[in-house]
Amino acid sequence: MQKSRILIYLCLLVAYGPVGLGDIPQQPSEKSDDSEPCATCDTRQHSKLLRLQSIKSQILSKLRLNQPPNISRDVVKQLLPKAPPMQQLLDQYDVLGDDNNDGALEDDDYHATTETIITIATKPDSIVQIDGKPKCCFFIFSPKIQTNRIDKAQLWIHLRPVPESTTVYLQILRLKPVTDGTRHTRIRSLKLDVNSGTSMWQSIDFKQVLQSWFRQPDINWGIEINAFDSNGNDLAVTSPEPGEEGLQPFLEVKITDVPKRSRRDLGLDCDEHSPESRCCRYPLTVDFEDFGWDWIIAPKRYKANYCSGECEFMYLQKYPHTHLVHKANPRGSAGPCCTPTKMSPINMLYFNEKEQIIYGTIPAMVVDRCGCS
Repeated sequence: MQKSRILIYLCLLVAYGPVGLGDIPQQPSEKSDDSEPCATCDTRQHSKLLRLQSIKSQILSKLRLNQPPNISRDVVKQLLPKAPPMQQLLDQYDVLGDDNNDGALEDDDYHATTETIITIATKPDSIVQIDGKPKCCFFIFSPKIQTNRIDKAQLWIHLRPVPESTTVYLQILRLKPVTDGTRHTRIRSLKLDVNSGTSMWQSIDFKQVLQSWFRQPDINWGIEINAFDSNGNDLAVTSPEPGEEGLQPFLEVKITDVPKRSRRDLGLDCDEHSPESRCCRYPLTVDFEDFGWDWIIAPKRYKANYCSGECEFMYLQKYPHTHLVHKANPRGSAGPCCTPTKMSPINMLYFNEKEQIIYGTIPAMVVDRCGCS
């Protein structure tokens, strides 16, 4: 059994990446030969537990996180924007649930995929403030945004309700250090007709401004947002008051990435009650709430699947020459492993360590097919 555990670990190391030795679950002592079905079940259970540990480390590694962001469920409720683009993203998960489209003939992993990143406004540097004002808005951008192609950038602003219908003059000013002796520069302005008694979200195209910031980072000191009605009241929610959580300004940025095409392969599908001993794909649902990962907004769970089973040299080998190599030198070959031969990505909506909301694709997180290699 100990040799079996080591072989499973080595196979998973090749298939999924590093798994800490301390994370390997311990198995009970070896049983007699007459309990072979139980030994098979133990091996399968061991593969499942190792797969869960691998998923944890893979997600953190692929998101470039050293550790899970320290964001509680209460903080998520406070920071999550109550805005149309966020609701659209959440609605996608309400429709899809935790289904990974197992029935699809083939995933399209060649064409470009779009990733959405939502960056919430923070307080600007004191060098641009006079008497602590303005209190908003500066945006912190991850390197991923700055190095990819920007397809779309929208600035979202929430306007407080007015007692009577009025005209609102919305303007965006580029902040500059007070020491420069120059006034803030207006970069966007908009005239809006607002009905009485209703609050609203207003979006403004921000792509050109964002691109200019990336070309000249030294000019990005943030922006000031004003939305004055005919009575001179500022309706823009820039520093949320009690009851206005989730209404602060934010940037919605869409970037494009082109993944590589993956190869097709064949494999067996089994369930937990299957007597199959050969290499097979088994169902496994990952629940992030069980991990205590409140920083993942959606999905809360997904179908990850895992591979387990024996690999005979004539069965489902990934490369045709593997069997010939073993026949020529049987002692010099450790034997094939039951590993994923096709994996697909998952979409995820999450907070990073800077409390930015990211909607993106994490590659190779779902086992679609298993085989021996």
